[in-house]
Amino acid sequence: MTDAAQIPADLSFEDALQRLEAIVSKLESGQAPLEESIALYEEGALLKAHCENRLKAAQLRVEKIVVGPDGGAKGVEPAEFS
Repeated sequence: MTDAAQIPADLSFEDALQRLEAIVSKLESGQAPLEESIALYEEGALLKAHCENRLKAAQLRVEKIVVGPDGGAKGVEPAEFS
């Protein structure tokens, strides 16, 4: 994999993390040929970025729920993401 478009935008954090763990395990085993290792590393880098983005989005949602303009809890309001 060499294209970010190959990681589905709707891939869940859990599924991406599971695939990333499988990649790490295979790379650590040393059983993959060089070209496959490079492809796995590239896919892993994309999955890592995907996971980081999903976590950041979740963090923003939690902050939006917890923090109001006065610094106190104000209830639930949908967070906007770009």
